Amino acid sequence: MKSDHRHELKTNELADWVAHFPEWASENRTSLVAAAAVILVALIVYFVSFYRRDVVSARNQTRLTNLVTQVPQQMNNIARAAMQNTDQSYALLPIAQDLQDFAQKSSNSDMAALALIQRGAALRAEIHYRLAEVGRDELVKQLGLAQASYQQAVDRNPSSPALAATAKYGLGLCEEELGNFDKAGEIYRDVAQKPEYAGTTAQAATAYRLKIMNGYKAEVVFQPAPPKPAVPPVPTVQIQPGTATAPTIGPAPQSPTIGPVAPSEAPKTDAAPVPSPQVPAPAGSPSQSDTNAPKGR
Repeated sequence: MKSDHRHELKTNELADWVAHFPEWASENRTSLVAAAAVILVALIVYFVSFYRRDVVSARNQTRLTNLVTQVPQQMNNIARAAMQNTDQSYALLPIAQDLQDFAQKSSNSDMAALALIQRGAALRAEIHYRLAEVGRDELVKQLGLAQASYQQAVDRNPSSPALAATAKYGLGLCEEELGNFDKAGEIYRDVAQKPEYAGTTAQAATAYRLKIMNGYKAEVVFQPAPPKPAVPPVPTVQIQPGTATAPTIGPAPQSPTIGPVAPSEAPKTDAAPVPSPQVPAPAGSPSQSDTNAPKGR
């Protein structure tokens, strides 16, 4: 009975408020207009910010993709240039700086971590691709920058386990390249044994590095090159002054005349004519006198 009475009272109050609403709205018109304007502005701001957030996110993803793909592309270009004895390793440094700037401005932890991981890879590749000899101090400095980049990626706490494992794998590579194999082994085992990194590429890579890392501990010593064979001296001929015979100039010999000489072209000479030899006729053949003599009848 009481509940029915309360329900009846509420219904009467609602009906009374609806009946007097036009009068209340007329009295509070200014307040209603102001409230409606505030609600409209709030809705506009919400939708604009939502739209801008999506647009900015899409632009950042495109920018990061371009930067990430530039690292392996530049590595290939540097390797081809090195085959022609040209050092272009410096081309990776501007990309590393752009990746760092992107990570500092990005509010997305995953994109920032990926940019920092690629920056560490670019710094490591730059020093390894140099054609000039790298000193110990320069190696420690460059790999220190790469380590800081990998550690910043870990500190950003990316939601992707693959990114976190990859950043730690980069830290292990830096320690290994510096010769700190024990420290590198600790990092590799941490990634290889943690269940949250199961199935990631970095976990498989760290397990593989643990298997082969001992082979890199021994210092590589190259045997000295064999001596070059002695080149025999080239003999030289020296002509002492005064011993050489001075060349003499004489008339060129006439070339012999081949074939019969025409009478008009026969050379004139004062020597007596040489009689031509008589060739005896073969036996039984008539002589010239017999041939020309008249035959008797």
